[in-house]
Amino acid sequence: MPKFAYVGVDLEGQRVKGTHKAASRGDAEVALYQRDIRNLRVTEKKSVLQYELSGPRIKREHVMHLSRQIAAFLRAGLPILDAVHSIGAESENSSVRRMMHDIEDGLRTGERFSDTLERYPKVFPEYYRGIVRSAELTGELDHVLGRLAIYIERDLEARRKIKSALIYPTAVAIMSVFTVGVLAIYVLPKFKSFFADFHAQLPLPTRMLLWVTDFLGNWWWALLAGIAITIVLFFITQRFEGGKYAWHSFVLKVPVLGSTIQYALVERFCRVMSSMVSAGVNLPEAIRVATDSLRNRVFIKRLNGVTEQMLEGQGLAGPLARTQLFPGTATSMLRVGEDTGSMDTQLQVTADYYEVELDYKIAKLTALFEPIVIVIMGGIVGFVAIALVSAMYGIFQQVNV
Repeated sequence: MPKFAYVGVDLEGQRVKGTHKAASRGDAEVALYQRDIRNLRVTEKKSVLQYELSGPRIKREHVMHLSRQIAAFLRAGLPILDAVHSIGAESENSSVRRMMHDIEDGLRTGERFSDTLERYPKVFPEYYRGIVRSAELTGELDHVLGRLAIYIERDLEARRKIKSALIYPTAVAIMSVFTVGVLAIYVLPKFKSFFADFHAQLPLPTRMLLWVTDFLGNWWWALLAGIAITIVLFFITQRFEGGKYAWHSFVLKVPVLGSTIQYALVERFCRVMSSMVSAGVNLPEAIRVATDSLRNRVFIKRLNGVTEQMLEGQGLAGPLARTQLFPGTATSMLRVGEDTGSMDTQLQVTADYYEVELDYKIAKLTALFEPIVIVIMGGIVGFVAIALVSAMYGIFQQVNV
């Protein structure tokens, strides 16, 4: 049975605390209330082993479902406190349950919902917290939470498409590497002894293959060390701004992959901007939060001056175009929003447009990646097969002669 830690005040006004076993947090609160303990704050208590096994692990899927559930409760007329309590009581994930109970405790003490989210910056990104904060002021929390759930769902769907498209070529690559490894470790050494017994002149493909296997057999440790050192150096460089900027700049210049990442970042920028502007956030703050949500150092560096140029009266579309990161279609759409005074609508339209374009880019990227992997792996396996067959055929001819 779960154990709950509690803090409260007895009828004499003395502060009391302790632990209580109960089937649920609600049962613990009722039992403690019957013991004349008031101003309760009850939290689930976990052992060290339970905590290590259970969390805190709150994925983006959980954030999406939480946003959608709270939005539905609010639309039904349920107070935010009751909505959070219901979700926390019904959640099967212990980390989500503890988080929702903590948020509930904060709401009971008079904190706003957005203030309680500040305790979990890794779960709720800055743009999420900023949008919720503004929505509370405008009274559109249910509408905004629903839009945030849709945004997170679209982002997760894009990632799922990439992962699912890479499953087949990745499986082909793994099987091909495994096949070549078996041939190099077990098959080729036996063939090498067999060839030596006949003192046969081996064809060039076979000699090349034997040289590669000998090299890998003698210097495998050096190759592994080189790969390990390269990985370590890469992670070290990524701890510095210069290293991150250089890597992000390189990735954006890679054919097909670079344009896919660019479209994804443009779509996210416009989506976050649209949500924040619709929630009543002022444009400079929306630009700052949307920029920070991108995490790409090239975009962040070039977008840092957009706010200053906008405040100087240059608008938004012009400064974005000068960054050379936003396609002409995006800046044209945003310019229409400036001229018509419908910036939030045009940001939404732009985000929707680039979401469709991003799907096309992802499909193109995965369609290109799959045949490349298959051709490379097929070429390696084919070369090994040709080397072995040509050697056997050559020996057969020399023996017959």
